[in-house]
Amino acid sequence: MLKLRTIGRKAAAAAFVFAALHVVGGEPIAQADDTIKHPGDHPDYKIEIEPHGLFAWEDFYGGNGFGAGGRFTIPVVRNGFIPSINNSIGVSFGLDFVHYSGCYYKAFGTSTGCGANYLFFPVAMQWNFYVAERWSVAGEPGLFLYTGFYDDNGLGDFCNNNGGCSGSPTRTSVRPSLSLVGRYHFNEKISLTMRVGYPTLSVGVSFFL
Repeated sequence: MLKLRTIGRKAAAAAFVFAALHVVGGEPIAQADDTIKHPGDHPDYKIEIEPHGLFAWEDFYGGNGFGAGGRFTIPVVRNGFIPSINNSIGVSFGLDFVHYSGCYYKAFGTSTGCGANYLFFPVAMQWNFYVAERWSVAGEPGLFLYTGFYDDNGLGDFCNNNGGCSGSPTRTSVRPSLSLVGRYHFNEKISLTMRVGYPTLSVGVSFFL
């Protein structure tokens, strides 16, 4: 189980990075124009496709991980929960691959290097706010399923034959997720997209089709 103190530090870091997304040239982006005051004044698309690189700061297996993946978001409500402002609702899902290499296990009196790989399957509600002509932000509460497997270096066989090792990735489970998203829209079809939250941080490009 995650410690509350660890969650608090990660949430504070997420909030700091997300706040930085609101600033352009030292001025809050929400003051750039009044796009937020015009419901429905945002790109009309059937699906958002977002390939990205990512950094996993949740310590699933002895350190931080790096990887790549993608998200698909389908808009379900063009005008969101607050009808007086420019917001929308979508359903987001995807697949992320993460590699962890900074771990070890003492086998036969020596420190044996090891590595592990994880697959994350996130599903979330995406609540979008179009705060300026070229900027949008979103909150994504949801869940993610994860499963892991060892690198092929012999350690997996050792652990499996000896009752498992500390931090063994060979399990499948589900955890809650929460992310904050910031986008810079180059035009109505392409944006630079950053997602920060639990369990990963990602930077990618979104295509609105």
